[in-house]
Amino acid sequence: MQRAPGPLAAAPGNTAPPAVRVPTGAEPAVPVAAQPETPEQTSAQHTLASLAEVVQTTFDYMPATLSGYFAGVCVVIVLFWASAPAALIAGWLIVWALMGAGRVLVWQQYKRARPLTRPEWLGWRLRSNIGSLAAGALWGATGWLFYGHGDGLQLTGLVIIIYTFSVAGVPVLSIQPRIYIGYAVLCLLPLVVRIALVGDNEHYLLAGELLLIISLTIVLANTYRQALQRIIELKIQGDEMAVQLRVETQAADDARHAAEIANRAKTQFFTAASHDLRQPLHAMGLFAEALRQRVHEPEVAQLVNSINESVDALEGLFSELLDITRIDTGGIEVHEQHFETGDILRKLRLHFEPAAFEKGLQLRLRGGRHVVFADPLLVERILRNLVSNAIRYTNDGSVLVSCRRQGERVLLQVWDSGVGIREQEQQKIFDEFYQVPGGRVVDPEQRKGLGLGLAIVKRLAQLMNAPLGLRSHPGRGTVFTLELPPGKAPRAPAQVLPGKGPVGITLAGRLIVIVEDEPAVRAGLEVLLKGWGAGIKAFESVAESAAWATTCDPEVVQPDLLIVDYRLEEGRTGVDAITVLRQRFGSNVPAILVTGSTMTGHEKDAQVHDFHLLIKPVVPNKLRAMIAFKLGVKVAGNPTL
Repeated sequence: MQRAPGPLAAAPGNTAPPAVRVPTGAEPAVPVAAQPETPEQTSAQHTLASLAEVVQTTFDYMPATLSGYFAGVCVVIVLFWASAPAALIAGWLIVWALMGAGRVLVWQQYKRARPLTRPEWLGWRLRSNIGSLAAGALWGATGWLFYGHGDGLQLTGLVIIIYTFSVAGVPVLSIQPRIYIGYAVLCLLPLVVRIALVGDNEHYLLAGELLLIISLTIVLANTYRQALQRIIELKIQGDEMAVQLRVETQAADDARHAAEIANRAKTQFFTAASHDLRQPLHAMGLFAEALRQRVHEPEVAQLVNSINESVDALEGLFSELLDITRIDTGGIEVHEQHFETGDILRKLRLHFEPAAFEKGLQLRLRGGRHVVFADPLLVERILRNLVSNAIRYTNDGSVLVSCRRQGERVLLQVWDSGVGIREQEQQKIFDEFYQVPGGRVVDPEQRKGLGLGLAIVKRLAQLMNAPLGLRSHPGRGTVFTLELPPGKAPRAPAQVLPGKGPVGITLAGRLIVIVEDEPAVRAGLEVLLKGWGAGIKAFESVAESAAWATTCDPEVVQPDLLIVDYRLEEGRTGVDAITVLRQRFGSNVPAILVTGSTMTGHEKDAQVHDFHLLIKPVVPNKLRAMIAFKLGVKVAGNPTL
């Protein structure tokens, strides 16, 4: 026999059996442990939950039960008002009123109570059982007292009413078979006995039929009890699973929140570490180059070259690791907009023309009037990596960045005439830290890199859902193609300036003004540039440089180049220093701004204020290429970018 998990409910008074109702939309009546420690605890917890569920369901039915009582009493009064003695009806009504008031009082007390323990729930079940049995006894008394008053129609109505209430108790009382049997017997047995006492065959037959109906009703109640018990068991399991799910969801949310905090901390760490470490690396490269110029032994020169190559590799490591970290941690969001590709092409010229200039390559840019709909910052980052690779792996010829319309797409392409990529390597080059093995011998400049640049390109393209293509032939060059949707912004012509090959210049007789607040970096620049023959004026703040400028006669003293750090004293920047010095010496004084941060986006300022950018650490060959470019452009009469 299955265990009955809950208490007996009060017998409903509806005229028809109500549907099974298990409370939903609320928390379990008793807390359910997410993971009990032992099987005994699991069983006890389950039993308590079943008990609480049934008691709660019983009291939830109470308003319907009381309404059914009231309706049944009214029907009996209507049937027997004219035929039954007034004293009988009055006394019967008083008893029903007392019973109903008691049930209402118990129901109100339960609503205010917050039972938690097993004894508390058993106490409320006992109150419910007493009320149910009292109601059954009153309906049995109704059959005994009123049968015999009135005609056949009235007596038939009485039998139907009493039987209806005995059946109506099945949904909530059948979960406790003995209580339901007691309730059904109290309802119908007095009526059966009263009918049999009439003493004729017709009434004997009616009494037998009622006994058969009682038996069938009890069988029905047992079947219903099994189904109801299963429903309650399933609901409790559902509640337990809901609690477990909430616990696991909260744990997952906590873990995800902790991971997000860790990811943000990691990104912030890389950003801060990148900026802070660039300063001493920058100074180290400058001092190493100054040392190489003072010592002419081949072994020392080779050591200095190795130091400079290591500093350059570390700079690439910082930038690429920072980009990969931001992508993997979701720190990069796509903000699409309509923009002209010419804006990006001008920035690429600003950044890469000195490097191409140093290698004797021509950097060509075409198609700046096209408009696309994409994230301009991500597109620029992709092109920067592709152009950097193209210049690195191209020894002769040119690098072309082009934009053209093809059907419903705009193709941004980077062409080079470099070493090319073998077909079997063309898919692998987009993997992190992958370096193409073997093949054509390349110089040390081409061997540098961590294998992250193209991985960054691929991930950024995927973020924008922009197809990325590759065609390459070993020894003939490579073309990367980024496909973007066309935009709708107004178009304006983009100025594309031709590249320029190397120009032999000297710093002898040149005056270079340095504004740098880091003593080691400032000292390194002074030593290095003096070793190249330049005259130096070095200051640690905008105020110092401005004070010096006011004492100079521009007709006598004219700086040939400004090299300024971005972050200076009291929140001032290198842009302020450039502005102050140009106000004194003229707006055409070339300027280079050096910064240790890759996240500040100075390209717009560079275009507005006419200067070039270098990211720390700057190895001497890059600095020399940039100075040669700036002074070479000026000497040749070409406009600065």
